[in-house]
Amino acid sequence: MASITLDRLAHSYLPNPTSDADFALKEINYNWEDGGAYALLGPSGCGKTTLLNIISGLLVPSKGHIKFDGKDVTHLQPEERNIAQVFQFPVIYDTMTVRENLAFPLINRRVPRETITERVNEMVEILDLGDKADRKARGLTADEKQKISLGRGLVRYDVNAILFDEPLTVIDPHMKWQLRTKLKDLHRQLGHTMIYVTHDQTEALTFADKVVVMYAGEVVQIGTPEELFEEPAHTFVGYFIGSPGMNVLPCNITGRTATVGSTAIDLVQPSPASGENLELGIRPEFVTLTARGSEGIPVRIDAVENIGRFQIVRTNLEGHPVNALLQEGEEIPADAALRFDPARINIYKNSHLVRRGA
Repeated sequence: MASITLDRLAHSYLPNPTSDADFALKEINYNWEDGGAYALLGPSGCGKTTLLNIISGLLVPSKGHIKFDGKDVTHLQPEERNIAQVFQFPVIYDTMTVRENLAFPLINRRVPRETITERVNEMVEILDLGDKADRKARGLTADEKQKISLGRGLVRYDVNAILFDEPLTVIDPHMKWQLRTKLKDLHRQLGHTMIYVTHDQTEALTFADKVVVMYAGEVVQIGTPEELFEEPAHTFVGYFIGSPGMNVLPCNITGRTATVGSTAIDLVQPSPASGENLELGIRPEFVTLTARGSEGIPVRIDAVENIGRFQIVRTNLEGHPVNALLQEGEEIPADAALRFDPARINIYKNSHLVRRGA
């Protein structure tokens, strides 16, 4: 296990980058703690796989350094970094049995036979492959092959880190839930430093203690699932985390009042934000729908979507979409008004959070 330090790290696939736009990964400084569980989350092309490949040694960064427990490993090959990596598609030997596949990484490292047997038996049980342990891998399903691939990464006990590159892509939805739970349990048991790349917010928030949200090559926020939900540091985080995502409305700020078009919305305290490119952000969970009266903001209801225990009410406020999340069966008035919880409103300038008291 190791702490991983990213020191002024940046990468461009161009030979002579001249501007920020030329970098697939913009400068990042961060320290991943020894034994932590982290997720790199973002859409395709945001830079998360580039960052993972730099950590693993498949890429040498254009700028900066990467350190394991303070040791500079920037120019070391993957095999010299003592890591395990699990890829998007299964990497196993079809001619070997399940047990042989799981044992192979340990045999290569000359682990004592008794320890190999113990570790393999433990992993077979964890992955629920006991009835297939002595079968050749070629006859197994894609789900089962990927479970073997996960096991090959997890069976080693001496690694600095285990890296997962969207490992559940080929797994069916029910099995995904089971394997996410297994990975979380294994992290608690084994204490390995684990880094998990995904575009799926559910996978990231379920697995990780800290989530690294990436957008257009930039790390826009690193935080716990609660921090990402409660106080998104960038409007992209608000959009990307949550279903539906955060409502974001262009506004002007004067003291304790945000104005959207001609509508005044109270804030819990005066905001330090001023000037242009200001936006108000509030999650649908903190928007209340009421009948029009003396209080509330009059809106037009465009649609109602029933998603099981909840209803998404899609409204329109002076040309801007605003979503509210209601309980199943909760009454929806024909003439509706919205109330925003002032304590849950965030203000953004140029897409970045303006923190209260800043």
